[in-house]
Amino acid sequence: MRIIRGKYGRRRFDVPTNITARPTTDFARENIFNVLENLVDFEGKTALDLFAGTGAVSFEFLSRGCASVTAVEKASTQYNFIRSVAQKLGDSNLRLIRGDVLRFIASASTPYDIIFADPPYDMQGFGEIPAKVLDSKLVKPGTIFVMEHSARYDFSALPHFNEHRAYGSVNFSIFIIPRQDEQ
Repeated sequence: MRIIRGKYGRRRFDVPTNITARPTTDFARENIFNVLENLVDFEGKTALDLFAGTGAVSFEFLSRGCASVTAVEKASTQYNFIRSVAQKLGDSNLRLIRGDVLRFIASASTPYDIIFADPPYDMQGFGEIPAKVLDSKLVKPGTIFVMEHSARYDFSALPHFNEHRAYGSVNFSIFIIPRQDEQ
C-alpha cells in the first residue's frame, strides 16, 4: 500500500497476503483525491472511512491534513494492519473502530465533513448503503460523501448526488449535502 501525497506521501507498507479486502487502486485513489481537493480543503476536517480495508483512504486523509479520521473495519486482519500502520506513522488522529459498518451507520450521532465508503462489491444490500448514509446522522450541511462502486450501480437518482467519476473499472458517486446558505 502506498500513501500518495501529503505529509506521509510516498510511504509504502506491505499488505498482509491473507487480507480479504479489495483495495482501491492507487490510480483511482489518486484521481478521486484530486477531485476532492477541488471540493474541500482537508486541513482541519473530520473524515470517516467506512469499510476501511487496508486503511489507504484513511491514511490519505490523515496525510493531507484532516484533523481526525475515523476508520470502521470489521475484519480482524485488516483492522490489525491499519492499527500497525498508524503505530508506525505515530499518528494519533486516527480513531479505529472494529465493527459492523451498517450498525455503525445506524447508531452514529456524530456528523463528518467527508465520508468515504468502499463496501465489498458483492455485499448483500450494497445498493442500499448510500441511502443509509445520506439518511443518517453522519451527514450535516456541507458534508461530502463518496461511494465507491462497480459500473453496475447508478446512484444519480439519490438526493444530493453531485457527480459520477470512473477510473478504469472503479466508479465513484459523489454526494454533497448543501450548506444552509446554498439551499
